[in-house]
Amino acid sequence: MPTDAPLQPADQATKVPVTVLTGFLGSGKTTLLNRILTEEHGKRIAVIENEFGEIGIDDALVVDTEEEIFEMNNGCICCTVRGDLIRVLGTLMRRRDRFDHILIETTGLADPAPVAQTFFVDDEIAGQLRLDAILTLVDARHLGRHLDDAKPEGVENEAVEQIAFADRIVLNKTDLVDEAELDEVIGRIRAINRVAEILPAQYAKIDLGKVLDVGAFDLERALDVDPSFLTDGEHQHDLTVSSVGIELTGDLSIPKLNDWLGELLSTKGADIFRSKGVLAVAGQQNRYVFQGVHMLFEGIDGQPWGNTARVSRLVFIGRNLDRAALETGLRRCLASAR
Repeated sequence: MPTDAPLQPADQATKVPVTVLTGFLGSGKTTLLNRILTEEHGKRIAVIENEFGEIGIDDALVVDTEEEIFEMNNGCICCTVRGDLIRVLGTLMRRRDRFDHILIETTGLADPAPVAQTFFVDDEIAGQLRLDAILTLVDARHLGRHLDDAKPEGVENEAVEQIAFADRIVLNKTDLVDEAELDEVIGRIRAINRVAEILPAQYAKIDLGKVLDVGAFDLERALDVDPSFLTDGEHQHDLTVSSVGIELTGDLSIPKLNDWLGELLSTKGADIFRSKGVLAVAGQQNRYVFQGVHMLFEGIDGQPWGNTARVSRLVFIGRNLDRAALETGLRRCLASAR
């Protein structure tokens, strides 16, 4: 076990660089994270993951790796669990010999500003770590919908905040839009943030040298965006947005599942920002990994179940979700259901 000896101060050159990876639900953060963990870039990266939801799914979506990975599933990193973030960072720094870069993946509903504040308002953290860049992923197909989303009074639009504070913007899923739509998306990004470098991508494939250890974070620009950046303030989420997590024992029928999801997302997809799951399917030895963004969804084979209990886990994040209807719908997809 690491000791609780106090951390020693470091000069700027020896501080550990930290990348904050953000982006609205379904923009491709986990895809990019997997690229970072598997591609050859010569860095040992410790990862802190934060999910918005009652049950964790992302642990099953991230590739097997020897890197240090910490999960934080008990709240949104930008508000209720920032104290936990500080404790995790402190624990990591007592394992300093195991990594040379830290990546924090926020929830899709996180405002990056309070996360970034951590590296300036907490003296112990500021003495050991430096914020290298806020890296924001953008879904080219759905960005306009999220930027135009009407919010209750006093509630920030997270998609806007994520772009505004970005030092690098990965414009992902460019294959899903035509040239005119792409130009419009870039125009909307530039209306919010005129200085961040935009990196167009498909399947989050980018030159990692442009986003890791780049020294891109600029405190003066952050203060221009939000003059209160260095003061603690409350971040209020849209209370109509929630997460419904379902766990179910018993194998599911693919035809029933496809019919149910197809109907659900075609009728309610505008209000379902993100859906994802790891499912046990009748007749298949591998996990069935399901991911959706609004009306778009796909399923692929995952890792074999092996000796692990075949329990399906499915999460929906969206507005005005009907938990009872979702649970009933999934139960009707059981292969044994009549």
